[in-house]
Amino acid sequence: MAEAFKFELVSPERLLVSEDVESVVIPGTEGEMTVMANHAPVMSTIKPGVVTVNPVSGSPERYVVFGGFADILPSGCTLLAESAVPVKDIDKADIARRIQEAREDLADAKDHASRTKAEEFLQQLTTLEGAILPA
Repeated sequence: MAEAFKFELVSPERLLVSEDVESVVIPGTEGEMTVMANHAPVMSTIKPGVVTVNPVSGSPERYVVFGGFADILPSGCTLLAESAVPVKDIDKADIARRIQEAREDLADAKDHASRTKAEEFLQQLTTLEGAILPA
C-alpha cells in the first residue's frame, strides 16, 4: 500500500475534495502527472481535463477541471481549479457551451498570440468532450 498524503481540490464555488489519498493524476499543461506522497515541490498550471483521485479507502473518483493551478509539496497537493465538477455530474450542454464560447474567442482573436491560445483551449475542450462523454 502506498503512503497517504493530503489532497484538496478547490473551485471558486466549493471544496470538492479534502482527504488522504494514495495518488492523484493531474492534467498539467506540460503533460499529465501522477502525484504521490513525498513528491518534489512543484507548482504547475492545469489544462482542461480529468483529475483522478485514488483515495486510501474506496474506489477512484474522477473530476473534470477547466484550468487552474496545482501546488504540490512532499506533504500534500492542492489543486485550485477555475471550475471543477465530478465526472458523473458533467453536463453535456455545459461542455457544448464552453466549446462554442471558445470558438467565438478564436473568431474574435486579434493577434497571433491570442489566436494560438484560443486554438489550444478549443482543442483541449474538444479532446475533453471526446474523453468523458459518450458518443
